[in-house]
Amino acid sequence: MSRAPVLIILGGLSGVGKSSIARELARQIGAIHVRIDSIEQALRNCGKLSGPMDDAGYRAAYTIAEKNLRAGRTVVADCVNSIQVTREAWREVGRRVRAKVLEVEIVCSDQVEHRRRVEDRQTDIPGLKLPTWQEVLNREYDAWDREHLIIDTANSNIDFAVTEIRVELRRRMSS
Repeated sequence: MSRAPVLIILGGLSGVGKSSIARELARQIGAIHVRIDSIEQALRNCGKLSGPMDDAGYRAAYTIAEKNLRAGRTVVADCVNSIQVTREAWREVGRRVRAKVLEVEIVCSDQVEHRRRVEDRQTDIPGLKLPTWQEVLNREYDAWDREHLIIDTANSNIDFAVTEIRVELRRRMSS
């Protein structure tokens, strides 16, 4: 009997380390890395969207993730995922394909360090405009209303975060 597909959803404000963690996690476990920033920038680059992005990038990501989950692949979703509606939409993707779902909130509890990261980081996506510190602070961000793994990157590194996620995955896969 084949095992259920796995959807790992990483959320958190810009600059907390989501993409670095998602990239390394996907590499280590052989998963598909679905990154909202890449999708949204591709949509901007094609010139089809002239106004606000709204949920276009997320809708594209849900479809990409679902197709890969249906093919039996593990998917790591990398997005801010700041509001309940997007969190529920990701869970719905998992429900439709009967995937095991792990939600992970990445935080940086040290505001000085978080600000430094936001202000000093460089993008690896050509053309992507990174948010300012003020834009990060002003972002709508709903409190999580269900069980999820929280990883604080203020005093830890990528390897620690990936290990924590892998430990939680093993725990959930065995239950």
